[in-house]
Order: sequence, then C-alpha cells, then structure tokens
Amino acid sequence: MNNNSTQQKDNRKTIYAILIAALVLTWGYIIYDKSKAKEALATANTQTTVAVTSRDSIKAELDKAELRSDSITSSNVQLQGALADRNSEILKLKSNVRTILNKKNATDEELKQARVMIKELNGKIDDLFAEVTKLKSENAELTATNQQLNTDKTQLTTEKKNLETNLNNTQTENKKLADKVDVASTLHASNIGVAAVTVKRNGKEKETSNAKKADMFVIACTLDENRVTPSGTKLLYVCVYNPDGSPSGVEGTFTTREGDTKPYTNKVEVNYEQGKATPVSFNWKPGEHFQTGDYKIEIYNNGFKIGEGKKTLKKSGFLGL
Repeated sequence: MNNNSTQQKDNRKTIYAILIAALVLTWGYIIYDKSKAKEALATANTQTTVAVTSRDSIKAELDKAELRSDSITSSNVQLQGALADRNSEILKLKSNVRTILNKKNATDEELKQARVMIKELNGKIDDLFAEVTKLKSENAELTATNQQLNTDKTQLTTEKKNLETNLNNTQTENKKLADKVDVASTLHASNIGVAAVTVKRNGKEKETSNAKKADMFVIACTLDENRVTPSGTKLLYVCVYNPDGSPSGVEGTFTTREGDTKPYTNKVEVNYEQGKATPVSFNWKPGEHFQTGDYKIEIYNNGFKIGEGKKTLKKSGFLGL
C-alpha cells in the first residue's frame, strides 16, 4: 500500500516536471518567435525607411535639376538646333525619373537606375548651361560689335555728307571761279570796220557803196589785249544780217551764253597772243548779190557778242555811178 502510494507520488512528480518543462519550452518558443517577429518588423521598417529616404533623396535631386533646367529655358525661350535637341534629351530623362518616383513599389534596382539618370541629367544640364552661357557671351560681343559698326556707319555717313557738302561747295566755287575766268578770258573786238569792195578784172580792189557794184565785204577789227586769255587759236563767229534782218549766207549754228542757238555766216580762226592786241581781217561774199540798205555785222567769241559793225549800201546813182 505504501509502495503504491509512493510510486504514484513519483509518477506525479515526473508528470509535473514534464509539464513544467513543456510549459517553459512553449513560453521560450513564444518569446523567441516574438523576438524574431520584432526583428523582422524592425528590418521591414528599416527597409521601408531606407526606400522612402532614397525616394525622397532622388526626388529632391530631381527637383533641384528641374529648377536649373527651367532657369535656362525660361531665359532662353527659343532654343534652336543642337540646343533644342539637348533640351529634348533633358526633358526625356526628367520624365523617366518621374515615372519611377511615381511608382508606389519601385524596386531598389529601379531607384538605382533613377539615380544614374539623375547624374546623367545633371551632366546634360551642365553642358546646356555652359553652351547657353557661351552663346550669350558671343551674342553680347556681336551686339557690341554691331553697335560699334552702327556708330562707325553713322559717323562715316556724317563724314560722307560733310565731304559731299564740301565737295559740292568746292565744285560750286570752282564753277563760279571758272565762269569768272571764262568770262574774263573772252576777247573783245574794237575798231570794227566793214568795207564793200569791187574786184576788177586785174584783181585790184576798189571800195564802193553801190550795192550792185559790191563783190564782197572786207571785215576788219582789233582783238584787244587780254592778260587772262591764254595764247593760242581763238574761234570767232561772224553773223551778217541782210537789210531785211534775215541772216545772210548761213554756214552753221553755235550756242550763245544765254543758251540760244544762233546761225553764223562765217567762222574765223585767229592766232592770238596773250596780252597783245591782235588785228584781224577777212573777206566775206554773200551767196547772192548785195541788197541796198544797212547790213549789220556781229562778232562772237566764247558765246558772247564781242563787237558789232554796220555797212550801208546804196542804189546806183546817175549814169550808174
């Protein structure tokens, strides 16, 4: 009896020991499992925090890059050629990075790609900024050069106008002076004499006042001394007018200083010596018989009338005398 009671007590002790050990193991497992869960949660939280931090960092870098990019395009609205191509590449990279950041569950690999693209983006923005800065500097130099050229052009235009004005004034003064010299060099005829002459069969000449007997006029004058007129051959135009006022024996025309066209009867070349009086004499025959009345003779030089004479021819008298 006592042995059975003792054996039962021992069995109970063993069972209690087993139960206590099992309970301790159970609680130990529970505690261990909770610890592992906490570690996993902490790791997950850490990974989440790292992912969020990485995303925020990438977003901050993208925002910074966009600000730099916008500062270039806002001050240079019209980007052309190679600059426009570079700007298109920048816009494309920004769009690709923004697409990754907009993903809720972006992987680490995608975030790494975003960082690589951010680096490439900043490099392209640096290149674009440097190129734009260079072009601005060149444009400023061109603008300054253009302004200088405009200033030089204005100055040259002013100088040209002044030169043209001075040239015109000089030409005007020279013309006035030339006109004065020209007028001063015009010869003057004095002592004008006109004789009607009959030429006999033996060649002798006899002066007459009879229109029917006159064969020709002998016109004589003196070209007065002129210290301005250079020596050389001078041209005289002689105009003879019939008693009725019509030109007699017209050979051609010349232009007077008044701009009128005038018919002349005879053209005479005279060898003139500067500063000396020169006698001139020449014969003139009409194309037909002389008329009775007053003949007028005008002498021109250099477009000016320099002398005038007159000769009166009469009808035949008693017995043809």
